[in-house]
Amino acid sequence: MTMSQPSPDRVRIWRASVTKWQIKVVLTVFGLGIIASVLLYTKAIVDELIANEHRTVELYANLMKRSYMATTDEDILFYVDLTYSSIHFPVILTDRSERPVYPYQQFILNVDLDSTLPVQRQRDALAAMIHEMKQEYPPFEITDPNGKVVQKVFYTNSAIVSRLKYMPYVEIMIVTAFIMIGYVAFSTIKRNEESNIWVGMAKEAAHQLGTPLSSMLAWLDILRMNQSDASMVVTTANEMGRDVDRLNVIANRFSKIGSKPKLEHVVVADVIENVVRYFESRLPNLGRKVVLKRDLDPTITCDISIDLFEWVIENLIKNAAEAIERQDGTIEITLWKRAKGGVVITVHDNGKGMSAQVRSKVFEPGYTTKKRGWGLGLSLSRRIIEDYHNGKIFIKESIPGQGTTFQIELPS
Repeated sequence: MTMSQPSPDRVRIWRASVTKWQIKVVLTVFGLGIIASVLLYTKAIVDELIANEHRTVELYANLMKRSYMATTDEDILFYVDLTYSSIHFPVILTDRSERPVYPYQQFILNVDLDSTLPVQRQRDALAAMIHEMKQEYPPFEITDPNGKVVQKVFYTNSAIVSRLKYMPYVEIMIVTAFIMIGYVAFSTIKRNEESNIWVGMAKEAAHQLGTPLSSMLAWLDILRMNQSDASMVVTTANEMGRDVDRLNVIANRFSKIGSKPKLEHVVVADVIENVVRYFESRLPNLGRKVVLKRDLDPTITCDISIDLFEWVIENLIKNAAEAIERQDGTIEITLWKRAKGGVVITVHDNGKGMSAQVRSKVFEPGYTTKKRGWGLGLSLSRRIIEDYHNGKIFIKESIPGQGTTFQIELPS
């Protein structure tokens, strides 16, 4: 028994899904790395600030301890005042029983205590603060020369340290919120764009199929009216055959969008000439005189998808013809080869030209300045040239009132 091989389309879909999965993993790891870096960096800063505050309280406790060896009140005040200027966080001095030392305002630092309250209310408020401080850090003990604990110093982090502790989490929440909003907005825009593209593709397909189908219906009516005329039947059958060929070309074009087309090594001038001849017989129907000029090097060969490349040239000629509002319109097509390598095709018209704003948007899906049209011609042309032929297509020059030049560059 032989096992069936997966189709090329399924292989491409699987590879695309793997690539998307890999990109998501890389972005996720990168995002987690940024979050971890922010947390670690902020934690290092907070730890350093806490250590500084710890050393300051320790110095304060040691100075208070030294004050018990002093002989005068002036010496005690000197040691206390020496440390007050360096303390910028809440500190409460208590006796050995952890009762605040009275008068409270003199032995508490950076604590918001309402001095208008009764003493008992002040004592209760300080007792609650001391309890909270004790839960966070153990107090420093002040001993007398005999080693007996006489006072304790309670402290907690300054306001800036407390804020810094939560800063990375706040930053992460804000960044996460922005990412989520951006993701939702991007997804909505992408869905709308995809929806517009599919609607445009459907309308473009209907537009492309409409001409040969209408022609075939007309030929059928002629055939019914001239059944007895053998020569007319043959002529009608030949014309219907051309319309069927046209339908096949259209079907092939749309079937190749979304999959990697097979490239053929052909003479590029012959492909362009085939499209130019097709349009030469139809441009007079536009109601104005438009002359198609070409300067094509017949020796240039290139690897292209004939059906898709013809579609690109058709789009450029159509756009050029529709941009011409004068009676002496001219479309010039050139094909030449660079000395350093590469094939260059230009399509120049003497139409109304484009503004800088229009030039920046003409290749976007769904963008059009025409009353009729779906804005997909140039976006499909870019995809065909850049994705399928590894080339470039761009507006080389466009001057309002003078004309536009499109340029295609292909590897030779």
